[in-house]
Formats: sequence, structure tokens, C-alpha cells
Amino acid sequence: MEVLLFGIAKDIVGRSSFRFEEGDEVPKSVLELKQKLKNSFPDFGKLSSLAIAVNSEYAEDGMDLNRGDEVAVIPPVSGG
Repeated sequence: MEVLLFGIAKDIVGRSSFRFEEGDEVPKSVLELKQKLKNSFPDFGKLSSLAIAVNSEYAEDGMDLNRGDEVAVIPPVSGG
């Protein structure tokens, strides 16, 4: 599973993407991925919201994830 990071999510992790490799425990749902991100990078807990897209489509917390998915982490966007 490849995880792409955008905006402040990229800044929090320190890179624009990472992979769950063959031996890694892959999150089973979008909610589990969000929890894993917050546990690994506590600054994710400071964000007001966090959108997740799976295979280029926005996903709800209950959506199942699979090893071959491409997941995008999209933080809140501000502008004026």
C-alpha cells in the first residue's frame, strides 16, 4: 500500500509518500489508518480534519483497505 501525503501532512511526516511493505501490518480500514498516523505522528491529532482518498476516490472511515491500494492523505486546506 502506498500512502501519498499532501500539504501539512507531508510536513508532519517529513516526506511526500511512504509504503507499507510486504512484512508490515497494513491498516484494515480508513479509520485504522488515521489512528496509525496519529500514533506514529502525534501532530496529526492537532488537525481539525483529515480527508482520505483511496484509489483516487474520497473514502469514509469505515471503508476497507487492501495491500494494493493507493491512499492519499489530504489535510484541511485554508486560503483566502
